[in-house]
Amino acid sequence: MTMYLALLYENVRPLLIAVDCIIFGVQDTELKLLIFKREVEPLAGAWSLLGSFVNRDESVDTAAERILFELTGLEDIYMEQLHCYGALDRDPGGRVVSIAYWSLIRVDQNHLEFNVRSHEAKWVSLDKIPDLVLDHRDMVERAIANLREKARFKPVGFELLPEEFTLGQLLKVYEAIFDHPIDSRNFRKKLLNSGLLIPLTKKDKSTSKKGSFLYKFNQETYRQLSQEGYNFGF
Repeated sequence: MTMYLALLYENVRPLLIAVDCIIFGVQDTELKLLIFKREVEPLAGAWSLLGSFVNRDESVDTAAERILFELTGLEDIYMEQLHCYGALDRDPGGRVVSIAYWSLIRVDQNHLEFNVRSHEAKWVSLDKIPDLVLDHRDMVERAIANLREKARFKPVGFELLPEEFTLGQLLKVYEAIFDHPIDSRNFRKKLLNSGLLIPLTKKDKSTSKKGSFLYKFNQETYRQLSQEGYNFGF
């Protein structure tokens, strides 16, 4: 048996495993995608998702976390494994299987511009995504559908907000995710009844003199609903 296994492994040609990251953020009430300009061949100069090969001493999950950390400097970013892409001819550079992940980061002044190993990067609206290399466009479309499905039943949209936020800001995030208006009255009622929000006594007065009350997440309820699910009805 041992000899059979040794021959089996010996006769199999190795292939490369890569990770590609689909990174979403909400900016100016729009859901946006972070893309990069490739610096190396093949397809140098073309727009791409951020990706890298999996090292021999790390899992694919660890590789995805490493890539996101190299990009943002952030840890514990919300991340979901999306799909395995393994078509024979998907990469002209060689036989490469890619595991795609999508993630959500909060876009603030620290994350408007990125510089990863000299890559040019930019945020783009979903209706203005340029041609992407390989099968990256398919990855993006699948990730958008997956994000919207998740957001209907799990509180993933909260990952795109600061620690303290208004109900109006929360509404704009979900309208950006689903790309359509949401009835504000039903939205507020649904969220306030969910137990996900802790009201604060202070207000955000950046948009009006009267201001809007701020809220923060109920972390315990967030963890519970992330596991059990909750029909937000958006």
